[in-house]
Amino acid sequence: MNLEAQRISPAPIRKTLRVKAPVEKAFDTFVAGMGGWWIKSHSLLAAAQKDVVVEPRTGGRWYEIGEDGSEQDWGRVLAWERPGRLVLAWQLDAEFDYDPGLETTVELRFTAEADHTIVEFEHRDLERFGERAVQVRGDDDSGMDGGWSQLLAGYQHALETA
Repeated sequence: MNLEAQRISPAPIRKTLRVKAPVEKAFDTFVAGMGGWWIKSHSLLAAAQKDVVVEPRTGGRWYEIGEDGSEQDWGRVLAWERPGRLVLAWQLDAEFDYDPGLETTVELRFTAEADHTIVEFEHRDLERFGERAVQVRGDDDSGMDGGWSQLLAGYQHALETA
């Protein structure tokens, strides 16, 4: 029996937010304002985190900057379709260390709905974490699923109180 064929892939992490903001503001707050709503303790740097940068173009870098000027890559921009869609390569491994050879995918879609925007979030390809994939994914209270829930709550708060 082929054990590889029996491996169960973890489900993508999916979240949907309904935010009270125009679609352009929702997109821009997600990318240009990431350093303001990202949880500062979710950092790979030795120094305190000063900002998180998503370069505004396909092929751009996704990285953090420390108070001391140090930088740490997290991934890159796979698709930049302002204001409707953003796709990022998450290149952090199961230990949350940068690995340029690893890539999972974070996709966001922003859809206008009257005076709100529907933000659809998906972090997929989690099976690329290998044997630790299910553990790394976690659920609403743990792992990356819980982490993204906290981060997106911070994003929504920052967006709606700006």
